[in-house]
Amino acid sequence: MRTHPFRALAVGALAVTAAVGLTVGTGGPGAAAEAGTKARVPGFLAPADLPPHSSSPWWAGKVTAGLPDPEPFCLEGALPARGTYHRAFHTDLDTGATQVSVTTAGRTTAARLARSLEKQVAACAADWLRETPGGTASWQDYGPVRAGDGAHVYGVHVSIPDSEPSVHLIGVGRDGRTVTAVSWGEMGDLGQAPVPAFTRTTKTAVGKLN
Repeated sequence: MRTHPFRALAVGALAVTAAVGLTVGTGGPGAAAEAGTKARVPGFLAPADLPPHSSSPWWAGKVTAGLPDPEPFCLEGALPARGTYHRAFHTDLDTGATQVSVTTAGRTTAARLARSLEKQVAACAADWLRETPGGTASWQDYGPVRAGDGAHVYGVHVSIPDSEPSVHLIGVGRDGRTVTAVSWGEMGDLGQAPVPAFTRTTKTAVGKLN
């Protein structure tokens, strides 16, 4: 079952606020590993890499092994838990973001995972409509991004009666055998989404993987 986008935004912000050792650092690999794990931790975005908010700074949680809970909207069930790390970000208002990175067994596996994620995001609006009677949804393909071995940015807008609409930007990229997915969301529609800034965020995310 797909997580409701409004709940995902709220829960994501609360999870970061409650995290021990809330940071506004660079998110380097050394700060990320959980005790006992020997898996390589890819580089992650810092708050300054996200699209600027008009009235709030960005705050970042720690880089953490495994999948976030809830998983990013449009990516539910698509990301493996093995070899995966995530970092959640939030502002003082409703805007939030999450980055999830997966180190796979090899380049072929990574390319296959990236294609699968892109396919799911492209189908997200239609899938959400089928699961949400009375809702409205739209999506936009913002095209490829020159970064690493390739990246792509999409936008999804969903709304249900008597509730605020939400807008989501999702970037999927790959460098070598590591895949990253960056999601950004807030209340609103695609017309107000910071697409150029988020495209730069996606490029930065891929550039930091290795």
